[in-house]
Amino acid sequence: MNRPKVKLNFEKMNGLVPAIIQDVKTKEVLMLGFMNEEAWDKTLKTGKVTFFSRTRNKLWVKGETSQNFLLIKEIYIDCDNDTVLIKAKPQGPTCHTGSTTCFFNRVSVTK
Repeated sequence: MNRPKVKLNFEKMNGLVPAIIQDVKTKEVLMLGFMNEEAWDKTLKTGKVTFFSRTRNKLWVKGETSQNFLLIKEIYIDCDNDTVLIKAKPQGPTCHTGSTTCFFNRVSVTK
């Protein structure tokens, strides 16, 4: 993958940027993770979404154990250069629970 001309700002969140992952076909939001500069570079190099685990303090490729990789199709960077939107083709369920998306817990809102 070609590196975007826009430079991400890793300074605002202590070296991390949020990465929103969206299904390129259905437009459904699949998950949110964080990337440091190393994860960003590996994502661009491999074409597979790579995150930085804040709890394990290391890189992880989404799908490395489940084989449910997220293959990158498009990347967008927000206007402040501090958040990434990745449109990907999922190779199976995204959530560790087996759900298509990590966002399946609906909150009822009363008016």
